Amino acid sequence: MLDAGCGSGGLTRELVERLPHGRVIAVDDAPSMAERSRATLGSGADVRLADLAELTLAEPVDAIFSNAVFHWIPDRERLFARLFAVLRPGGRLEAQCGGRGNNARFGRVAAGVAAEKPFASHLEGWSPPWRFDEPEVAAATLRDAGFEAVEAWLEPRHVEPRDGRGFVRGSCLPHFLERLPAELHEPFLDRLMAELGEPLHLDYVRLNLSVRRGS
Repeated sequence: MLDAGCGSGGLTRELVERLPHGRVIAVDDAPSMAERSRATLGSGADVRLADLAELTLAEPVDAIFSNAVFHWIPDRERLFARLFAVLRPGGRLEAQCGGRGNNARFGRVAAGVAAEKPFASHLEGWSPPWRFDEPEVAAATLRDAGFEAVEAWLEPRHVEPRDGRGFVRGSCLPHFLERLPAELHEPFLDRLMAELGEPLHLDYVRLNLSVRRGS
């Protein structure tokens, strides 16, 4: 099995536990996440540092799992083509990522704060690094890649993280903060949280994908 975008390895560990006689390959393109996964999983999984849109494997896998990753890869056509190539005929891909409308309020608020001084001069020309597709678009792209029995649907999910500020800093802001000087990180987060309000409410929309590669 392939965990496509393993992050820190928490969910990968559950896959390993469910496959006591199987083999799990865990892939992430962030060196820090790959290192954390290796620390989490030890010898339980084969952790690799790789770009999923360029992934190659010596042998195909029987199944692919992915959680909250695909929306960070804009070239969805290339991604699905590579996943099709590394999946054994008859194998399944089960994934969930952000779909159309995901975290819409946060996006509007963040864009508004980014346009304010003193942030605007650093964030001018910034565009979202994510891609949130409609189910029909995702399904068509999967079929074009060669997949069969394609199912794609949206699932609204309301999220209220216990530590709203920490959650926003770690999951939503890195692509903003990397363009801001260090002295503006906290002021930007302060303004954003003031606009979002606390406790924090996020309107997630998850895109679920369930497909098979033909035999």
